[in-house]
Amino acid sequence: MPLQRQCVRGMSEKLRLRQHPDSTAGGWELVHPRCARRRREDIEEVEAMVEAGEAEIAREELVWLLTECPDFLEAHVHLGLIALEDGDPKLARGHFGRAYELAMKAVEAAGSPPRLVPYELSGNRPLFEAAKGLVHCLLEMGRRQTAQDVCRRIAPLDGSDPLGIQRLVAAAGKQPPKRPPEEPRR
Repeated sequence: MPLQRQCVRGMSEKLRLRQHPDSTAGGWELVHPRCARRRREDIEEVEAMVEAGEAEIAREELVWLLTECPDFLEAHVHLGLIALEDGDPKLARGHFGRAYELAMKAVEAAGSPPRLVPYELSGNRPLFEAAKGLVHCLLEMGRRQTAQDVCRRIAPLDGSDPLGIQRLVAAAGKQPPKRPPEEPRR
C-alpha cells in the first residue's frame, strides 16, 4: 500500500518553474513531477527501442508511462516524434501541443513578465523540443499563423533560439503557404 500512496502523491505533483540555483544568468528551470523524474531509465529504454526499430513497442511503453504520469513532457515529445516518423503530423501535433501547453502553463503560473527559461538547463529541454515539434507540425499542416504565435510565446524564454524554432517559421515565410487539407465532402 505505501507504494500505491507514493504513486498517487507523485501524480498529484504538478510541473512547476523554479529559479535555478546555479544559473549565472538568473535562469528558471522546469521542475518535473516526481513520477516523471523517476522514469528516466524508462525513457532511455524507449530511445533504445526506437533506435532498434521497435517503434510500436516504444509507443506502447510511452502510452503506459502517460497513464502513470500524465504530465510527463518527455513521453509526449517522444510520442510526437514517433507519430512524425509514421507520417501522422496531426497526431504528432497533439502530443507536442500537449507537452508545450503543460510547460507553458507552468511558466505562466510563475508570473510575468516571462522568465528566462534557458534551454541549457536540462529541465527546460522538453519544452523547447515540444515547441519545435509543434511548430514543424503546424507548418506542415498549413497553419503558419499558429506556428508564429508559438514562436512569439517561446522567443522571450531563450533568445538564443538554440533549436532554430524561429528560423523554421522564417524559412516557411519565404515559401508560399501550404493549404490545409480539405475535409472530404459527404
